[in-house]
Amino acid sequence: MGDDSEWLKLPVDQKCEHKLWKARLSGYEEALKIFQKIKDEKSPEWSKFLGLIKKFVTDSNAVVQLKGLEAALVYVENAHVAGKTTGEVVSGVVSKVFNQPKAKAKELGIEICLMYIEIEKGEAVQEELLKGLDNKNPKIIVACVETLRKALSEFGSKIILLKPIIKVLPKLFESREKAVRDEAKLIAVEIYRWIRDALRPPLQNINSVQLKELEEEWVKLPTSAPRPTRFLRSQQELEAKLEQQQSAGGDAEGGGDDGDEVPQIDAYELLEAVEILSKLPKDFYDKIEAKKWQERKEALEAVEVLVKNPKLEAGDYADLVKALKKVVGKDTNVMLVALAAKCLTGLAVGLRKKFGQYAGHVVPTILEKFKEKKPQVVQALQEAIDAIFLTTTLQNISEDVLAVMDNKNPTIKQQTSLFIARSFRHCTASTLPKSLLKPFCAALLKHINDSAPEVRDAAFEALGTALKVVGEKAVNPFLADVDKLKLDKIKECSEKVELIHGKKAGLAADKKEFKPLPGRTAASGAAGDKDTKDISAPKPGPLKKAPAAKAGGPPKKGKPAAPGGTGNTGTKNKKGLETKEIVEPELSIEVCEEKASAVLPPTCIQLLDSSNWKERLACMEEFQKAVELMDRTEMPCQALVRMLAKKPGWKETNFQVMQMKLHIVALIAQKGNFSKTSAQIVLDGLVDKIGDVKCGNNAKEAMTAIAEACMLPWTAEQVVSMAFSQKNPKNQSETLNWLSNAIKEFGFSGLNVKAFISNVKTALAATNPAVRTAAITLLGVMYLYVGPSLRMFFEDEKPALLSQIDAEFEKMQGQSPPAPTRGISKHSTSGTDEGEDGDEPDDGSNDVVDLLPRTEISDKITSELVSKIGDKNWKIRKEGLDEVAGIINEAKFIQPNIGELPTALKGRLNDSNKILVQQTLNILQQLAVAMGPNIKQHVKNLGIPIITVLGDSKNNVRAAALATVNAWAEQTGMKEWLEGEDLSEELKKENPFLRQELLGWLAEKLPTLRSTPTDLILCVPHLYSCLEDRNGDVRKKAQDALPFFMMHLGYEKMAKATGKLKPTSKDQVLAMLEKAKANMPAKPAPPAKATSKPMGGSAPAKFQPASAPAEDSISSSAEPKPDPKKAKAPGLSSKAKSAQGKKVPSKTSLKEDEDKSGPIFIVVPNGKEQRMKDEKGLKVLKWNFTTPRDEYIEQLKTQMSSCVAKWLQDEMFHSDFQHHNKALAVMVDHLESEKEGVIGCLDLILKWLTLRFFDTNTSVLMKALEYLKLLFTLLSEEEYHLTESEASSFIPYLVVKVGEPKDVIRKDVRAILNRMCLVYPASKMFPFIMEGTKSKNSKQRAECLEELGCLVESYGMNVCQPTPGKALKEIAVHIGDRDNAVRNAALNTIVTVYNVHGDQVFKLIGNLSEKDMSMLEERIKRSAKRPSAAPIKQVEEKPQRAQNISSNANMLRKGPAEDMSSKLKIMYRTYRM
Repeated sequence: MGDDSEWLKLPVDQKCEHKLWKARLSGYEEALKIFQKIKDEKSPEWSKFLGLIKKFVTDSNAVVQLKGLEAALVYVENAHVAGKTTGEVVSGVVSKVFNQPKAKAKELGIEICLMYIEIEKGEAVQEELLKGLDNKNPKIIVACVETLRKALSEFGSKIILLKPIIKVLPKLFESREKAVRDEAKLIAVEIYRWIRDALRPPLQNINSVQLKELEEEWVKLPTSAPRPTRFLRSQQELEAKLEQQQSAGGDAEGGGDDGDEVPQIDAYELLEAVEILSKLPKDFYDKIEAKKWQERKEALEAVEVLVKNPKLEAGDYADLVKALKKVVGKDTNVMLVALAAKCLTGLAVGLRKKFGQYAGHVVPTILEKFKEKKPQVVQALQEAIDAIFLTTTLQNISEDVLAVMDNKNPTIKQQTSLFIARSFRHCTASTLPKSLLKPFCAALLKHINDSAPEVRDAAFEALGTALKVVGEKAVNPFLADVDKLKLDKIKECSEKVELIHGKKAGLAADKKEFKPLPGRTAASGAAGDKDTKDISAPKPGPLKKAPAAKAGGPPKKGKPAAPGGTGNTGTKNKKGLETKEIVEPELSIEVCEEKASAVLPPTCIQLLDSSNWKERLACMEEFQKAVELMDRTEMPCQALVRMLAKKPGWKETNFQVMQMKLHIVALIAQKGNFSKTSAQIVLDGLVDKIGDVKCGNNAKEAMTAIAEACMLPWTAEQVVSMAFSQKNPKNQSETLNWLSNAIKEFGFSGLNVKAFISNVKTALAATNPAVRTAAITLLGVMYLYVGPSLRMFFEDEKPALLSQIDAEFEKMQGQSPPAPTRGISKHSTSGTDEGEDGDEPDDGSNDVVDLLPRTEISDKITSELVSKIGDKNWKIRKEGLDEVAGIINEAKFIQPNIGELPTALKGRLNDSNKILVQQTLNILQQLAVAMGPNIKQHVKNLGIPIITVLGDSKNNVRAAALATVNAWAEQTGMKEWLEGEDLSEELKKENPFLRQELLGWLAEKLPTLRSTPTDLILCVPHLYSCLEDRNGDVRKKAQDALPFFMMHLGYEKMAKATGKLKPTSKDQVLAMLEKAKANMPAKPAPPAKATSKPMGGSAPAKFQPASAPAEDSISSSAEPKPDPKKAKAPGLSSKAKSAQGKKVPSKTSLKEDEDKSGPIFIVVPNGKEQRMKDEKGLKVLKWNFTTPRDEYIEQLKTQMSSCVAKWLQDEMFHSDFQHHNKALAVMVDHLESEKEGVIGCLDLILKWLTLRFFDTNTSVLMKALEYLKLLFTLLSEEEYHLTESEASSFIPYLVVKVGEPKDVIRKDVRAILNRMCLVYPASKMFPFIMEGTKSKNSKQRAECLEELGCLVESYGMNVCQPTPGKALKEIAVHIGDRDNAVRNAALNTIVTVYNVHGDQVFKLIGNLSEKDMSMLEERIKRSAKRPSAAPIKQVEEKPQRAQNISSNANMLRKGPAEDMSSKLKIMYRTYRM
């Protein structure tokens, strides 16, 4: 009884831990009462029991345990801190409760697990329950499975992750315990209720009897979609809403939710990936090349077995795909072709999107192999190409498919059209944009007129499918020339089409298992909804770039998708008539006379060839009146222009008659249905008269009217070729002038750039200056539309001519192409254009790019070249890369087909020789510019490996990789990069360099996008990992990127993704998310984006990034204003602040503005002294290098992190020079207000400025020198003295800049050296400058010698170190220098010494050659000076000089004594020459 009374007095928490079971029972009962009384879930009382709850559930006494379980359940339900106990409590439930014989204990244990799920700890609970399945006790296994089943039944498949459960199901079905098997069956039925047929493939290999039983149970399930009956705490409102719906009897909305829920489970995702590359036979690559077909068959059969696995692990399949492609393309045995095609099908279905990078290599080969007619081969090829299609996008393979459409083989044409039809069935109206539809329709329209009926039928089917997908409104403009019979046939096909995109995704993998048609399996749903989304890639990509490339829609209208300009997207039916008239037959002169006489007065016909000019003039007047009164449909245009061309025709000698004749031509073209046939009759005469002083304007007017009638592209090509077939320079120049104006009036679309460039080159080579000037003007107009890429065609011109072209381009920079004013009424309908504004810019931008003539270089990428690039010897590899660069340079613009080059270049990105890596990156940049938007098909196989290079340890390699990625992204848009898992896999790599560069890049690009692929969510877990990275820079970059991820994904998705994090990490990340939520920028709106770019053509858009990234365009344009003011004097902080204020808008978040309000330099006590000690003790690198290496930069960043504001440090170490300019502007601004901080960080500031001396950008260097002048002025005013460490780490690099070729820089450096003498002894400066005289740079040697002379002049002989004798001997050596400036500087310096020191100078300089001595004596003699003051006097007067200079910051050097100084300076300047 004594014991009993003792524990009764204990507090509740101690009772719960007591060794006596009665005490514990009493403690649990009291705890339960306390828990039920606490109303506030955040009460501190809950925390007292935090460590005890596990003991509640694991008590060794069964009776006590039951009470503990009851208390634990109430605790978990009500305590806000309960989530922290999830892992240990659920683990205790699994191991100590589920094995209890009492059913009540098990029920409470299950209820506790479900309660933890309700409080958002589902993943942790599931993890512990799955661990319990490995327990040897079958009771525990059964209870765990039952708990999972109940959780799934109540919470649904969105909360309970099915993949890990399905993974262990086969194992449960194999259990020896019937209870386990029965429970496995129950959970399999429950899972099937949620995901339906997606469960079939993972269970295909279980016992057939069990499978049959499952099938029977599955059939009994209701077909209606299931709904969760229990909700998470965060979803309580949804629960209430559902109850209201049920009570009202309406469940439409619930049904909608469920409809969204079911398709999210993809059978493919539930499968385990199998690694097959290591399982390939060792001799596979030898056998596949064997001469015996049996050996090749063996190799293929081995692969076929491996690729039957429904899900394959990602890897480098390039060699395997290459081998299979070779068999498909070149093997003569059709059986092996079919087998290789099946292997490709298996790879595509098993890898899905990961196969996309190889699609571009394989598609052309498969399409061309359709020439085989054997059904089994055709079927295998069809299955292969259908499966491959789902791994990529229609945009990516469009070029290859369209190229094959021109093949002469009818079977190839037929099968290609059928493939296009099947591909279209996966599309929707939004995923098949006009930019993609236009070229396909143009190619298919040719096929509907093919002689082979099977080709025609296939083309009809493809066009019918397109019509079904996007609707008549989108397709009809392309069908303007199609006659009614064919149009009806297309519509008939359209009605029969069944689209695939509506099907569910769950059927895929099981169809693959049953294998009736593997390729069709993939097509019908392996990627179901997911893949149809991926096909949408082409639209958002170009749309993102559209405003940069083209301001408005109208200029796009003339793209020649088919002869006669049928590619117009907004064409009226009337235009169809016009295009038919283009092929109007040529009429005989007799027929023309007959038709003309029917509409013209008889006298008019008779007087056409009268010898009296007045009669001819009267005739023309009548002719004009008749034409003006004619109706369009009645006007015989060809007959009328034939009459005008009748003798004397275009040889008319009277200018009045000729003017009238030309005006009539314009009238006929404007008022009638004017055909190209009619135009060809008159154009030659018009070109002949265009240079005429009196008739030229009329000729131009007529040509413009014809251009409106027959489209500018055709007219311009005819006119230009006619002009250059003549020798009259006036005609040539005026034709080019007319074309320049016509392009502005009509827009640029459809013009044959290649033909014009050829003629422009001819014009540039002309001897007549007017022709050259007209050609340059035309180039300027073309530049507005084509952009900087136009210059590439003229790089081989003479420098003088090229400078004129550049000057013309310079004028056009920043200008927008004018909106077309002509050619609109006849070739577009406003309704269509206005209705589809979203697509207009897209088409426009693509058109201009498509107009550039592109060269096919695949034939130059030979196997020898590829083997060279992969050679073991780095020199040979370099030769190969040089050859590739040469090929691309020569071609200028290239077709997307580049053979095996991507694989070869990809290998070089991992080269051990970093120089070759950089060269490869440069080639890839060239490739992006040369290939244009078509480069997007290489993003997966070549673009992602460039991202990998961002993790290189070398700063210069990373910078090159970043520049390359930006060059690619500029051409492709961001969609291709963000699609799939590739980017998230890169971010997953724990490489700090890669992470910080990639996150920085994403932070720059994401804010510019209006939408992103859903795959962006895959990067979020790795983003959270980066937020906790050990590397500070990675953490900073991750924090910077967070708001931009949230901008696209939303706070809810981002918060939900924290579920898998550890509790401590989750809390930190959620806090960061809250912070980022406040700073989250809005998505860019389409109109704002269009206007944010200053141009309509692609020119300036591409031009800008050459000097600065797009994000800096605002700040950089605002910055130059304050610069001159900042340069004037140090006391301009207010103006500098205004400059800084202008930079602020370029930043995205308000938080950053707040961060910038504090001091930029933080005073760390004894920080500088400690850094000097570290350097002396060799704990850090000594600041001594020829060129700065990465480790020096990293060291400086580390040292600055403690005493420089983080945001300023980011600017200072940014890869873009514009940010350095900003940093310098801020430093100038804070110079006066933060004197103490500047002095405390002086050593670091000077070191950072030395890095800027190695930059190639002049503006940064100028600003750095300006800052230094202000800095040393401040230091002298503060009477600060440079330390030895500061001087030795700065002066040598400053001395190097004294040899700069630009005078203004040399002057600034000399001024800084001058001011430094006020804060550092001149005698110590002397050796540093003396060292500069040993440079190979003659300017540097000369300037250093002059500076030495100034030092001696100002401070006397005592500055000469180590001794005057040694110093003068070194100076005298330069009297014999090859460079005249160096010789003069050396002579002048010694003359200065002579003027100070007298004849003793000859003893000090030692022996000189006779020639040098005579030069020196002559110079001294000419100086006619004798020393008039002792050096001692100078030294004495030095303090006075210093005082004078320090009192006036802007004074430059003055002599120590007025009388001495003036004389010496006159002499010195006289003899500097």
